Amino acid sequence: MTAHIREDDRQFIELSLPEAARGLFYQMHPADQAHALNVAKTALQFVDKSNLTIDRSMLLRCALLHDVGRKKGDLDIWGKVFAVLVTHYAPGFARDFACATATSIWDKPGHAIYVYFHHPEIGAAMLQNIGLYEEADIISRHHQPPAQDDPVLLTILRQADEKN
Repeated sequence: MTAHIREDDRQFIELSLPEAARGLFYQMHPADQAHALNVAKTALQFVDKSNLTIDRSMLLRCALLHDVGRKKGDLDIWGKVFAVLVTHYAPGFARDFACATATSIWDKPGHAIYVYFHHPEIGAAMLQNIGLYEEADIISRHHQPPAQDDPVLLTILRQADEKN
């Protein structure tokens, strides 16, 4: 809740993301920005401890951008808490409750749940709009169940996200 981005974090982001992607990164809530930074650093640690040959630049872009579909104001701290609790205790209700448009007093909670469930696809569309198609493909799948043909980069992203 008190997360903030330090100057060395900003330099890391500057070196890791193209300009258009930095704009998307900074649209996220500071807590999500800090989370993405932690995911990126953890993903690099996983690669460093392995014998895997991975495009580190691509891995960093995917890790830093994996939650850009959750813009500040769409799914902030309390919205995420709400979405997690409702999803945990009433998963069917949560999926039915999720809405994309405003129509009632429940708009904000419904929108929060919608973003909670669909932020990978939302973020992927945003990334496609700035020409990051490979990153969009990985990010669109980062909350899907693992599949046998998943790229190693996606597996590492999932593991780093889970750890953070």
